[in-house]
Amino acid sequence: MHRSAPRLARILACATVPVMLVAGCSSGSEDKKDAEGSSRPSSPSASPSVAAAKFSKLPDVCSALSGKTIEKLVPKAKTKKGKALPSSDTNTSATCLWSGLDGFKYRSLSLSLKLFPSDAGLGTGDKRAQEYATQQASKASSADGVKNPKTEQAAVGDAATTVRTEEKKDGDDFRNQTVVARTANVVITIEYDGAGYETEKTPDATKLMEDAKSAAKEVVDSVAKGTKGAGGGQESPASGGSKSADPSKDSKDSKDSKDSKDSKDSKGGA
Repeated sequence: MHRSAPRLARILACATVPVMLVAGCSSGSEDKKDAEGSSRPSSPSASPSVAAAKFSKLPDVCSALSGKTIEKLVPKAKTKKGKALPSSDTNTSATCLWSGLDGFKYRSLSLSLKLFPSDAGLGTGDKRAQEYATQQASKASSADGVKNPKTEQAAVGDAATTVRTEEKKDGDDFRNQTVVARTANVVITIEYDGAGYETEKTPDATKLMEDAKSAAKEVVDSVAKGTKGAGGGQESPASGGSKSADPSKDSKDSKDSKDSKDSKDSKGGA
């Protein structure tokens, strides 16, 4: 009886060992899973995206205004084609200048185009263009030497600001009109200046501004046409020859013409 007690204790001790091992293995397995889970890299978040810009190219800046408009705004312009300023990429930034003296009436016109693509870090092309347009209008109203600035909103493109200023150069009074308009992701800046030399009167600022806004609207249309420019257009299907779009008709006309010629020659030789 005394021998059975130690034996029973040994049996019970051996019986508990598998349970502890199983528990230990189970605990270790769970710890391993947690460790793997914490070390596993999280899936990358989706990169931010912005809406694509409407325009990807600018029209030819010196062709964005028609010859008729240049004749009206800049009488006796040195060249109706204008003078394009150097640019590293005319598809995104371009400027053209016109100036002329009709008697003692002086007029100067400059047109600048600036295109902004959409950028994930900087925002949409439209947003970037609007920020630039605001800066341009501010510069026009605070330029050196100008006085009496008057700023207004205008119905040109998607958004536009006009700035009127006065300036004196070499004793002559100048009236400067600036229109900064945005159409989608393109900014149009028109600077239209006028003066009257000698006996010529100082030009009416209101009239100059109306002409400047009209020109800006024309440029908005040119931008919409893209690289075609003002008055541009696709070649007509019928251009480059009078050949019919119907091959069977051409064949028939050719045959009729040949038969008529053969009949005429036959009569002539009779």
